[in-house]
Amino acid sequence: MRALVQRVSQAAVDVEGERVAQIGPGMLVLLGVSHTDTDADADRLADKVRALRIFDDTEGRVNEPLEDREVLCVSQFTLYGDARKGNRPSYTEAARAEAAQPLYDRFCERLGARKGVFGACMGVALVNDGPVTLMLET
Repeated sequence: MRALVQRVSQAAVDVEGERVAQIGPGMLVLLGVSHTDTDADADRLADKVRALRIFDDTEGRVNEPLEDREVLCVSQFTLYGDARKGNRPSYTEAARAEAAQPLYDRFCERLGARKGVFGACMGVALVNDGPVTLMLET
């Protein structure tokens, strides 16, 4: 599993012009699932995301975990795009939808995240909260 985690002051996802999810301060997570990922990988990565100390504490240091902040998670198979050979990415490492969706749902449930629509063409909007973007991988 791969997750691109962005600290945001707000984020939203639209499908066909309709807002399907929105959050205030917290994290936007783009989640990619590979064909080798398991339930244990989903659990481990969700726990890691929850524990990331990427929010400012009372002294202004980046030192606090998610706690009561919100999470918006969007499925993103393109995180497994491989463009090392040529200019057209290959997605052979990404899991097929029937395997990826249950793991995406499990990850979101464990994290308590709001979700986009799996497999849909989504418009994602975000307002960064500082320069915090991390790539995590199981």
